[in-house]
Amino acid sequence: MNVLVVGGGVIGLSIARELRLAGVTHITVLDRSTSGREASWAAAGMLAPNAEAEHADDFYRFCAASNNIYPDFVRELADETGINIDYRKCGTIEVALSEDDAARLSAKFERQKLKGFSVEALEAGDMLRLEPYIAPNALAGIHYPDDGYIDNRQLVEALRVHLRQSGVEIIENCSVESVCLDGDRVVGAIAGGRTFDADITILATGAWSSLIKIGVRPLPFSVKPIKGQMVSFADPLLDLRKVIIAPGAYLTPRADGRILVGATVEDVGFDNAMSPTPIENLSEAARHVLPVLERHEISDAWCGFRPFAEDGLPIIGEIAGYTDLFIATAHFRNGILLAPLTAKIIAAKILSDVESPFLRAFRPQRFLKGSGMENV
Repeated sequence: MNVLVVGGGVIGLSIARELRLAGVTHITVLDRSTSGREASWAAAGMLAPNAEAEHADDFYRFCAASNNIYPDFVRELADETGINIDYRKCGTIEVALSEDDAARLSAKFERQKLKGFSVEALEAGDMLRLEPYIAPNALAGIHYPDDGYIDNRQLVEALRVHLRQSGVEIIENCSVESVCLDGDRVVGAIAGGRTFDADITILATGAWSSLIKIGVRPLPFSVKPIKGQMVSFADPLLDLRKVIIAPGAYLTPRADGRILVGATVEDVGFDNAMSPTPIENLSEAARHVLPVLERHEISDAWCGFRPFAEDGLPIIGEIAGYTDLFIATAHFRNGILLAPLTAKIIAAKILSDVESPFLRAFRPQRFLKGSGMENV
């Protein structure tokens, strides 16, 4: 089997790895720039299925299931590559800094507790025992002990190393314009006038998905870029224990003392200019919840483009009307979290025709209502 993966972010790299581990010998990954250096590089690496959920729906279950397999995913990658990835199931604290915030968090806690989420209500003293750096005027919070973070840059580097060591070809600076058709069968892709033949083609093209055509037709749904700007502070002596979610920002630690602060949500197309006002707002929000940052200047700032579908949910599976064409995109703010499970369910479908419930929940056909193709 000859498999072509279009897109070398964390989703595409994880799918290629899963297929290679299952015995597929001929895999090629194409990336429009440097693999792993777009949204996967720009992310904060939060693994927060509980903190960011309001409903115990299919999407929450997808996120929680992927979070549960993360320890094995990271351990196996370390064994395969010798790269130790900074991964911690350290817990996340969502903090209230005002009476209104406290009331909102209290209501959120009651909803989540009723639905069986892994949550703990915190009073001010509880928070300071768990995370001494939190502002002493914080009123209350919620602790999500099953959440955590991963260093996403180390993760994508480990995936790249594993694939290259196992014989997967990664071709960079290779922008795909369209996939090739033989009737209704997809037989590869065209990039820069060059044709890449394939038995199976997988689009893992993130925010750029809607720029790719199937033959001469656009994809039957839209994926657009949502810009996120981030900043970081650096203090090798600062040992932040938890991921922190606060009004206006979230803060994710790193083992080397960096604190990543994100992130804006901007519908501005592919405009990658850094804007001073959002950066100032992020840094101010971070300093409100973590006063120790008052003595630090911003050490770095960057942005990336999250892939967003019109209903805010991932698009995973086969595209109706075509054979041998799969897609895994629109993970929006959860691409890092959902990568290992997305890879497993795509590989299982391709190799064994095993259809995960999550494939049914997030299939592309949901956008084709009224076309007669929604049940295909």
